[in-house]
Order: sequence, then structure tokens, then C-alpha cells
Amino acid sequence: MSPNRRNLGASGEDIAANHLCKNGYNVLKRNFRNRSGEIDIIARDGDVLTFIEVKTRRSEKHGSPAAAVTYRKQQQISKVALYYLALHNLFDHDARFDVVSILLRKNQVPDIEIIKNAFELIS
Repeated sequence: MSPNRRNLGASGEDIAANHLCKNGYNVLKRNFRNRSGEIDIIARDGDVLTFIEVKTRRSEKHGSPAAAVTYRKQQQISKVALYYLALHNLFDHDARFDVVSILLRKNQVPDIEIIKNAFELIS
């Protein structure tokens, strides 16, 4: 991954974390990794544990940011989420997968959308 893309992703994750907090989420962990992959943000929205993928783009030339959360990416996030649930013995808690879509157009306020229940667990 190029440094520009890595910086864009990191900026998007910072923006998303702040936006989630302003919308009542409690961020628990950022960039949780294991062998299967990474979850950008793990947070609580009320009593619900949320596994959040952040997608940031400078334009919609190649589609919306949320459209980049492919089936394969959903599988990867699901595997990491199951590991996190097992690691912390949280299988009895409600959980869901959200996506935060961010458009960072030059000289404009970021366009941020929280998509709750963006996809189901894929095992």
C-alpha cells in the first residue's frame, strides 16, 4: 500500500472515531489485528458491540467508499470478530457490523455516513 493510501486510511479512521464518539459510540479498540486480518474500530453503541470497517475515498470515481467492503472483506472481518469475541468471552453479547463511509473531497467538509448493520456474520 502506498504511503498516500495509508495516510488517507489513517486520516479516515481518525475522522470516523471522532464522529462515532459524537454519535454516542464508545470506542474500545482501534486496529485490532490477528492472522486473519484487521478490524478498524471496535466500539459499543449502547449495549451492542460493533465491529466497524472504515472506508475513505477522495472521490466516487470508483464507486462509493462503502461499496469497497466486498464479500471477501466481510468474510475477513467476520473471522477477526469471531476471534475477538472468543478472546474476550463475549459470545453472549449482541454484536453487529457497521461501516463508516467517508468522502474527503478537496476543500470540502468530509461527507461521513454510518451504515449500521451493514452486513451479517459470514462464517
